[in-house]
Order: sequence, then structure tokens, then C-alpha cells
Amino acid sequence: MKTNDITFIGGGNMATSLIGGLIADGYDAKHLTVSDPDGDKLSRLAARYGIHTTNDNYLAVKSADIVVLAVKPQIIKGVATDLAPVIKEQQPLVISIAAGVQETALRRWLGEDVALVRSMPNTPAMIQAGATGLHAGKGVSKEQKSLAESILRAVGITCWVNEESLMDVVTAVSGSGPAYFFLVMEAMEDAARDMGLDEDTARLLTLQTALGAARMAMESNDPPGVLRSKVTSPGGTTEKALAMFEEGNLRGLFRDALTAARDRSEELSNMLGNQKKLNNDG
Repeated sequence: MKTNDITFIGGGNMATSLIGGLIADGYDAKHLTVSDPDGDKLSRLAARYGIHTTNDNYLAVKSADIVVLAVKPQIIKGVATDLAPVIKEQQPLVISIAAGVQETALRRWLGEDVALVRSMPNTPAMIQAGATGLHAGKGVSKEQKSLAESILRAVGITCWVNEESLMDVVTAVSGSGPAYFFLVMEAMEDAARDMGLDEDTARLLTLQTALGAARMAMESNDPPGVLRSKVTSPGGTTEKALAMFEEGNLRGLFRDALTAARDRSEELSNMLGNQKKLNNDG
């Protein structure tokens, strides 16, 4: 089976995480290339992983089967526009990890016929524990979907959505989601300290409890509600604590919070797309 040549445009944290995950999975480093204007960053990547590096995006894409756009949304228009001729010539699969940049804008810059997959990884991808939402644009084959999935699976789990608009929901759930859990951990630590535990003990108990609960949920066939009921004895301490959460409408707060995050994601995506279109037209 042919090993595909993968080029990363941008050598930041997410690209580095994907490269590390691919190599850990056994991907041959000689088939990986990174292009970035930062020479020091390229030197570190080459020394760490033994991959090809360059500061010339055109040359990096010239022999690529797959191109991962791993640059900031603020600069992706210029990068994509410059790459459009070689993308048209080479016809690689293009995977964008630029948050909030919609398919219509990417096609406007790269070319309407590009095989394009949008992805939304989250920050735990940097420790190979990420959750990534994926959406395939028109013209992406089953084989190309499989290739995109295999790359993002190197840093965690992947889920496909059929409608691009659902990428805003993915952003609200998993993209922003780590911060929600960090807030819960922070609140638990604060409460534990207020009740007398020292800082180190409060943190260790909180973090291990979070890890254990997540592992139980991942490894069990039971949904979270069933797992919750199994550790809630009638009249016990857990039941009393959960009653306080329900009284405070925790479920409603989470629903409102995720809805707000989704709506903001939609707003930012539209602002970015409209700004780029105006710049392109003007």
C-alpha cells in the first residue's frame, strides 16, 4: 500500500501534535513535511522527528498527497490564495484545522474543485487525548475521508458531522469543552480547600477523581446517567450533593452555556467569512 506524502502548512502546536501522533503510530517520517517561516521551529521539528522541513509552501505542496492547513485563521486567506495554483495542479486532499473558517471561504481561495475536509480538534490533542469533529466537503471520496480520519485519529478520537453548520456545535461541545471541565475542577478544589484540605491534597483528589470518572464513562457501556445512579445511594452524601446541583439548575446552565458558545462560534465564523469576502472583493 502506498504511503501518502503529508505536508503541514504551519508548524505550531497542533501540527506538532499531529506529527508526533503519526510517528508514534508508525508513520514513516520521510513522508512528512512541514513548511513554516520560523527557521528555529523547523530546526526543532527536524531534530525531534526527522521529518522534511522547508520555508517554501509551494515546494512543500508540490509533491504532497495530503495538505494540512495548520495556520491561524487570521492569515489563512493569504496562505491559501498563494497555494491555489499548486493545489489545482497537484489536486491533494486538503484538511483545514483553522477554527471558524468556512468551506465557502476556503473554496474561494483554494479553488472550487478542491477536495476539502474541515476539522475541529481540541487542545487535549497536544497529549494525544483529543476529540476532533470532521466535515467532508463536496467531492471528497470515501478513501479521502478515511485518510483524513486516520491523520486526526493520531491525536485522539474523531467524529464526522453531515452538515457543516454542526461544526459550530462541535466547537461548543469539544472545542471549548476542556475549559468547562477545568472550571468544574477549579470549583471542586476551591470548595475542598475551604473545607480544610491542603492545596496539594485538594488538587490530587480532584484530578484523579475526574480522570477516574472519565475512564469509567469511556470504558462502560452504560450512559453517564446510569453510572451516576450506580454511585448514588438513597439518603447518602452523593444524593445530597446532586440535589443541590439540580436545585441550582446545573443542566440548564450547561444548556445555556453550550448554546451561547455555539451562537458565538456561528457569529465569529460569519464575521471572518464576511471580512475575507469584503477584502477579496475590494
